[in-house]
Amino acid sequence: MFKFTKKIGIDLGTANILVFEKGKGIVLQEPSVVAKNKDEDEVLAVGKQAKRMLGRTPGNIVAIRPLKEGVIADFEVTELMLKYFISKVINNSRFFKPTLMICVPVGITGVEKRAVIEAASQVGARKTYLIEEPLAAAIGVGLPVSEPSGSMIIDIGGGTTEIAVISLGGIVVSESLRMGGDRFDEATIRYIKDKYNIIIGEKTAEKIKRNIGAACITETNKQEFEVRGRDLMSGLPKEIVITAKEMVEAYHDCLFNIIDAVRRVLEQTPPELSSDVIDRGIILTGGGSLLQGFDNLLSKRTQIPVFIADNPLTSVAKGTGQALEEIDKLSDMLLSN
Repeated sequence: MFKFTKKIGIDLGTANILVFEKGKGIVLQEPSVVAKNKDEDEVLAVGKQAKRMLGRTPGNIVAIRPLKEGVIADFEVTELMLKYFISKVINNSRFFKPTLMICVPVGITGVEKRAVIEAASQVGARKTYLIEEPLAAAIGVGLPVSEPSGSMIIDIGGGTTEIAVISLGGIVVSESLRMGGDRFDEATIRYIKDKYNIIIGEKTAEKIKRNIGAACITETNKQEFEVRGRDLMSGLPKEIVITAKEMVEAYHDCLFNIIDAVRRVLEQTPPELSSDVIDRGIILTGGGSLLQGFDNLLSKRTQIPVFIADNPLTSVAKGTGQALEEIDKLSDMLLSN
């Protein structure tokens, strides 16, 4: 029966799930959202279809994001979501019991680890391995993780920011912040409410981030963006224009929380590895790395060159898949059941 086993790598992200299948690459990329009918306890949509329902559903329908800050917040819904995505990859075949490699945050607790493995077991996995997110990202961008030299990587996802210095196949120093792109969206919603007395939804906040989100103002990012929301005083729809400069203000605390964590990791890094990091630079991955000017701001604050990975949105999934293909060589780096 084992000859029918498929090997599947999963980047189980707070905002998006990416699935890597051995021999095929990334075969699925969808939002981590499930829409359910509360009255009937029935799943109505998963992924892209469910995300379109966020903020637009009647009272009896809820759009749920079952992962919070990189870990499982709603076990039952996560299990349903995993079953749905895995069944799409294996075409609902009952003969395939996949071997899974699932990405998790650094410092995941024993309870959180068991929740991920249990969810994988419930969807029919024959064997489940867990790989820490920055290690997967480093493998995905091609850093020499097995060599006796230091590589520093920062992955800014939807729910977490993972910062690590890696050498000889292991994480030497790391920090995991339970904050990421979602926190930037929350900051946008709060800023617009406080300054303009207007309420916007999370989808609008995400759209603002994608269009004019910035970490610092430059000559090329002085854009403006039209925002529609509900006026708190009148209760009526209202349109305003906001600027990239305002987003720099809105994101200030989030950005400097990340920068402070990067500095703490650098302060704890052994001198020989620090020298390697200065030579090689810091690599940014994840959706948050695309925030305009963040690489320049981080470089200025650390005095170290900072580079954005070629494919920052898929680096973790790609690395998870590569780890799955080289499982014997990388076994000492992995957590398993």
